[in-house]
Amino acid sequence: MNSQPAVSTVSEEQHARSGTYLLLGALLNSPCSEAVVNLLASIETSDSSGDALPWGKLKSEIVAANLDDLGHEYHALFVGLGRGELLPYGSVYLTGFLQEKPLADLRTDLQDLGFETTDSTHEPEDHVGALCEVMGIMAGSPNEFSHETQKAFFSQHMGPWMTEFFDDLIKARESGVYRSVGEFGRAFIAIEKQYFAMEV
Repeated sequence: MNSQPAVSTVSEEQHARSGTYLLLGALLNSPCSEAVVNLLASIETSDSSGDALPWGKLKSEIVAANLDDLGHEYHALFVGLGRGELLPYGSVYLTGFLQEKPLADLRTDLQDLGFETTDSTHEPEDHVGALCEVMGIMAGSPNEFSHETQKAFFSQHMGPWMTEFFDDLIKARESGVYRSVGEFGRAFIAIEKQYFAMEV
């Protein structure tokens, strides 16, 4: 996805939301890279009972894992021979089929918001990783994408199905380290639902 965010002052909360979405996007768009491992290794975590997100578990499991093993796990979950164990697309979760009306509606909204696919884009736009990437860009550019714009996008294209996807990722037969990604993603989507339910 490509967009040119406006230069703006981003609050600490928006910066944290943006970074979390972009991290999830990086973990779900492609096999875990050394850059993602290094990013997680640099994050200070505590996972005390007051923390809403299981940062410590996510960090410790991914940093300790072998990149080749993570790549094999990603392939088994999302690629496979013909298809992976999971189909991480909004249309599948909302209709049971690939590339249905939810994808067409999403493409219209993305175009209206100024997002374009790039030559390196190989997945439909309703891929869970791509949607996290879009929300990361919007959260990081609140002057360009208002709270109401973000809320509308999340409520239509992400909120109705991502909790179910992350539940499936947690329970998937092929999930090892990616179980912690599922737990982290499920917790974050719950926080975002509460965030958008509040009046601002």
